[in-house]
Amino acid sequence: MWIKNCWYVAGFSAEIGQTLTARKFLNQAVILWRTSAGNVVIMEDRCPHRLVPLSLGTLVKDQVQCGYHGLRFDEKGACAHVPGQETLPKSCQVKLFPVAERHSLVWIWLGEADIADKALIPDLHWMDSPDWTVSRGYLRINADYRLLNDNLLDLSHETYVHKETIGSGAVADSPVTVTVDGGRVVRVHREMPNIDPPPLFALVLNHTGKINRWQVAIHMAPGINMTEAGVHPVETDRALAHIIRPLHLLTPETEHSTHYFWGVPRNFRLDDAELTVQLQKGVAHTFDEDRDFLEIQDRCLQAEGMPSIPQTAVKVDVGPVQGRRLLAALLQREKEDPRAVHPPVALADDSRVTMPPAL
Repeated sequence: MWIKNCWYVAGFSAEIGQTLTARKFLNQAVILWRTSAGNVVIMEDRCPHRLVPLSLGTLVKDQVQCGYHGLRFDEKGACAHVPGQETLPKSCQVKLFPVAERHSLVWIWLGEADIADKALIPDLHWMDSPDWTVSRGYLRINADYRLLNDNLLDLSHETYVHKETIGSGAVADSPVTVTVDGGRVVRVHREMPNIDPPPLFALVLNHTGKINRWQVAIHMAPGINMTEAGVHPVETDRALAHIIRPLHLLTPETEHSTHYFWGVPRNFRLDDAELTVQLQKGVAHTFDEDRDFLEIQDRCLQAEGMPSIPQTAVKVDVGPVQGRRLLAALLQREKEDPRAVHPPVALADDSRVTMPPAL
């Protein structure tokens, strides 16, 4: 159920420091830490001596010290110190994982290490571009990551789940257009003209009159998602729309739990720190609502032996079904060729984005 030969988000750059952070990705327990020179290291959370988790230890002068017997391991994974003896066993080695930092994110590669090409990292430049301001957050969700992808490709649920923030009747009632780009990206587009603004968009626009809204759910397997949303008062030009591009960066933890790293870049009111905080709170509340439903759904599916879904398909299932097919094709390709890689595709085009006027 997991693609291995790709980059997954392991954390935000700002959260990884000179202390040990323990996480699990694709059932692999690891520790993340930063050296005094600023380099991020990701190694297996397992001491090769007695197999105790290294996360129970601490950092000592850029070395991980096991909390059980005090053996130390350097940033290369080699044993650097054994209490009570001078010789160092060469076989005492901790496994390292390829790591990269880009777009204010730390990335991990869990597949074949020698083909971990940084050029395969998806372009998420909105996360650190001076032309965009970002609200950020994190959730751990006790659900299969594929359910999260389904949720993000079928946004009709906004009408019913997110009434207090981004939902309105127009979302569920508007038809969608679904396309697949290069066998790698699914896009689900809907237009919502001349509607009342949901609470979060009224805040964004500082406007309570009728608006035009569009929404594109974009999914690149295995777990990169973007929801481009454009809004503008009906009396203004679409080219001057306020645009937000929420990024939903999913890294499976286990078969039934997912790391959900998110950022919400916007192209307006870039220096408005209060708006950044308000958006962070509003979006966090929205995603908490998703978590409640997704965790219940995962428990129901487990109780029934994980049947395939949807059991009864309706029109809004077209996007999620295409996403599942795309993932299945990539999994099959990697099964046939364990060294297969999956080049990323551009998620969005900035050339058509214009800075909107202050309202």
